[in-house]
Amino acid sequence: MAAAVLGLIAGAIGPSAALGRAPLSDKATTSSTVAKPSSRKPAKAGGKIPAKASAKAPPKTGAKTAAARRAAAKVKAKDTPPLPEPVRSEAANRVIAWVASSHDNGTLPYIVIDKQAASLSLFDAAGTFLGETPVLLGIGVGDDSTPGVGSKDLAEIGPAERTTPAGRFVAKFGRAFGHQRVLWVDYANSVALHAVITTHKKERRVERLLSPTPDDNRISFGCINVGTSFYTKQIRSRFLKAGGVVYILPDTKPLDSVFPRLRLLPYLAPGAPSAQPSAQD
Repeated sequence: MAAAVLGLIAGAIGPSAALGRAPLSDKATTSSTVAKPSSRKPAKAGGKIPAKASAKAPPKTGAKTAAARRAAAKVKAKDTPPLPEPVRSEAANRVIAWVASSHDNGTLPYIVIDKQAASLSLFDAAGTFLGETPVLLGIGVGDDSTPGVGSKDLAEIGPAERTTPAGRFVAKFGRAFGHQRVLWVDYANSVALHAVITTHKKERRVERLLSPTPDDNRISFGCINVGTSFYTKQIRSRFLKAGGVVYILPDTKPLDSVFPRLRLLPYLAPGAPSAQPSAQD
């Protein structure tokens, strides 16, 4: 009889209560304890903020930082006054004016080297002057490379053959001996532009660069040496991707014979009169 009564009671209250557990209900399954986005304002100091209500999407720092750098660069470019043009030789001024007027450099940055002044002027693709620096050049005075000099060992190259050739060169970065990357000006004749070499202390190349006159700037086998800082920050950063154009003024040759198109400068300069036929025509 007692067993029957207990069975009736268990059936009435359900199996969960009989086992000592709280019964599950529809209300429990939709309890407010389930995390949901809250429409209420975050609690003030001392209160607890639900985890999801306080979570925010992480800022896109990479994109924002890049955009900020570009904006800062534009502002700096606008605020930075142009560099004053240094005093140059007449020959250098003519070549620079011709390149700027004719856009002979295309879309590439360019360099003008005045061998007699042992100086280098750097310009961007639009012709903006970016800086000037002294250079070291080939010890031999001359405007042509000796045929086959590029295939000779350094010990086989005589002093008269150690010339820096004059002319217009399309320069690109490439590997040299020892896996060093240099700006090749005339690859066939092994003429490159690179940072000053300090291996041979007796040559005093750094001191030669810093001297006030160009009289002691002839020391290389034909390559063009510039200060390490200017080479790395100014030249390498601009020429590394697509190269550029290098114009080297002559030692002894007439300027117009090295750059024949200079004769067009009077007709390219802004405001220049149009060409008129001569009486002989």
